[in-house]
Amino acid sequence: MPQIQAAICREFGQPLTIETVTLAAPQMGEVEVTLKACAICHSDISYMDGAWGGTLPAVYGHEAAGHVSATGDGVRGVAVGDPVVVTLIRACGTCPSCAGGKPVACESDMATGPLTTGDGQPLHQAMHTGGFAERVVVDQSQVVKLSDAISMESASLLACGVITGVGAVVNAAGLRAGQDVVVIGAGGVGLNAIQGARIAGARRIVAVDMSEEKLAIAREFGATDGVLATEEKPWRAAKRAMGHGADAVFVTVGAIPAYDQAPQYLANGGRVIMVGMPHSGAMSTYEPVMLAATGQGMVGSKMGDVVIARDIPWMVDLYEQGRLKLDELISGRWSLEQINEAIADTRTGSAKRNVIVFD
Repeated sequence: MPQIQAAICREFGQPLTIETVTLAAPQMGEVEVTLKACAICHSDISYMDGAWGGTLPAVYGHEAAGHVSATGDGVRGVAVGDPVVVTLIRACGTCPSCAGGKPVACESDMATGPLTTGDGQPLHQAMHTGGFAERVVVDQSQVVKLSDAISMESASLLACGVITGVGAVVNAAGLRAGQDVVVIGAGGVGLNAIQGARIAGARRIVAVDMSEEKLAIAREFGATDGVLATEEKPWRAAKRAMGHGADAVFVTVGAIPAYDQAPQYLANGGRVIMVGMPHSGAMSTYEPVMLAATGQGMVGSKMGDVVIARDIPWMVDLYEQGRLKLDELISGRWSLEQINEAIADTRTGSAKRNVIVFD
């Protein structure tokens, strides 16, 4: 069994440690991928901070891309040497959710443990991926073969941030051309919701954020208007820009004030799409009579409700046409040894996506 380098979380809220760990060989239906890139998502940071619980010690990281370096028996669709994106979406294919076309909500645990520490103790493969490591072993349902036209750094973003934002628009909201959109939060996921709305043909796309700098970036990705969240009642400015309320409001941050205010942006019959994930136990409040009286609604969107074998190739094609921005999402490239610095930079909120790059 190979020895690899990995960044381990041994205590919530503390820096990661780079250690030599053991990776088991791929079993039936599993794929080993030698990684070239793994982006840092705010979900990784929330888990590492203990916001949602979890098992320690653990290797986090779930936005990864690389080349297949080994396969177990029964693997179909990919072979050694193929470039692939590695996602956290592990789907059994037979539970009610998978059979109903919702693999992101797979009800089967499918738990595996390919990692052990240097002294032989179990090491948790967080979010079914463990991408802050030189190699991973994952179920074949988690990988999608790529073309050679996309770099590994850009491809890694397709594992979570891009599919979550774009998918929330096209899958969860089912946005139609000519509709109006508000996106609360212009970070990594928010920028991709903005891109998704542009690609879907939205008439007005209003970005809401705390920073003028991030609103300027949002316009580069397709926002037609920007509103500072620090205004006393920012939904009024958004409605002025659109001429009325929004057909869909995407909350892409895990901030409770954003969730509390989201219905204020809606038109009659509009919907709030809940994408950002607050810490466990955090509560938001609404006046249900207003939602009922105006025919409004709220819907959760996990990972953009994507089917990765369908949606990732489509997004790669959009990228190759120049219609989906990926390269522009990368704020910085870091080595595995610099991962704590990269996490600290991500915490500032200024980075779109920081990417760990492996030699």
